[in-house]
Amino acid sequence: MPKTPSTPKVYAVGETVFDIIFKDFHPEAAKPGGSAFNAMITLGRLGIPGSFISEVGNDRVGNYILQFLADNGVDNEYVVMFEDGKSALSLAFLNASSDAEYDFYKDYPNQRLNEVMPQFGPDDYLLFGSFYGLNPVLRPQITSLLDAANESNALVYYDPNFRSSHLASLEQLKSIIEENVRVATIVRASDEDMQNIYGVASASEAWEKIAPRCAYFVYTANAQGVDLFTPSIHLHVDVDRIEPVSTVGAGDTFNAGILYSLYTRGVTRRNLDQLGEAEWRDILQTAAGFSREVCLSYDNYVGKREPSSE
Repeated sequence: MPKTPSTPKVYAVGETVFDIIFKDFHPEAAKPGGSAFNAMITLGRLGIPGSFISEVGNDRVGNYILQFLADNGVDNEYVVMFEDGKSALSLAFLNASSDAEYDFYKDYPNQRLNEVMPQFGPDDYLLFGSFYGLNPVLRPQITSLLDAANESNALVYYDPNFRSSHLASLEQLKSIIEENVRVATIVRASDEDMQNIYGVASASEAWEKIAPRCAYFVYTANAQGVDLFTPSIHLHVDVDRIEPVSTVGAGDTFNAGILYSLYTRGVTRRNLDQLGEAEWRDILQTAAGFSREVCLSYDNYVGKREPSSE
């Protein structure tokens, strides 16, 4: 269905990979993935209008990813298919805690994301983050997207998802991370992100680093719960303790839960400051529930829902 001015839409920009998940070096699952991709599949399965901005190779994996997006209700119009290179692969090795350590295999062309980009509306949303949001090769295109979203007053949601594998490049990347934080409406970072980037180990210390640059901050700390900081609210939400099967996609689906809750409530950048503590608590609990669901399986996204009878 074509987008109309009255239909808000969630956009996301990020990498696509084909995840192969191993437990004790035994392959347990294989499926399309990528941080923003996982969030968009969850939103598509929940009926939220969305469009993904990315790139794939013209190969079997690339064609499967395009079809997977379409099959899950996500527009793939802005996914560039390149000829010079291959779609990316990710090997996720689960440790004893079911957390993943990754090896990536990438073969990208020199020219990337050089196609037409979307026009944002004032009630739209843009999700971005991970190394895709830091990569110097892609920085001009990402900056153009962020500028366009902010000029249109869209809500910009940033998840740095900064892995320890990039710590050697932190000195070069930190200024880009902080610029991303400055242009975001909401930042969601894990305790691992904030430890890697700033060397801080608590929600309050993390907020001190984010507050000068962004007014809305969500800090997640696995079983220790979630903290929200806004100009007028500090809220802590406990989460259920579980024995996870896999944490691949957990943070991505948490992001989807926040965006889902904002979208279904009609909360945009223009009225975000009207959310009260009770509403934020419900939003964070919904997001934690989404995350918990994916932790109990090898899926990177929530399961498909039956269409509503309403």
